[in-house]
Amino acid sequence: MDEHDRKEEQIETLFRNGTITVVGILLAFSLGFVTHWAANPVPWRFYDLFAVVPILVGIAAQMRALWLLLDMSSLRRQVYERANRIFMAGLILTACGVGLAILLDVFEVASAGTLPGA
Repeated sequence: MDEHDRKEEQIETLFRNGTITVVGILLAFSLGFVTHWAANPVPWRFYDLFAVVPILVGIAAQMRALWLLLDMSSLRRQVYERANRIFMAGLILTACGVGLAILLDVFEVASAGTLPGA
């Protein structure tokens, strides 16, 4: 199979639809985390940007992937694989940002001396 055949190779609609479902669900979880975090009554600090930026960039990438997958051209394997790569990059960025947000909160609680048993 040469490169031209690979570009024109199609994927199954059912397979793409399952991917759209997964992307939509994980995007909703990402947006839910940001909503919950933003509604937290604890004031934001400058260093929270180190967590917020990767989360927001990751969410934007997930949204871009969903946009690509919703287009009919995503039935072409090349477009589908590109959307998957963008989604995975966005998911990794979001997960890193969430992990960093958790670490920042743990350090904040630890520095305030309010950890259980402290």
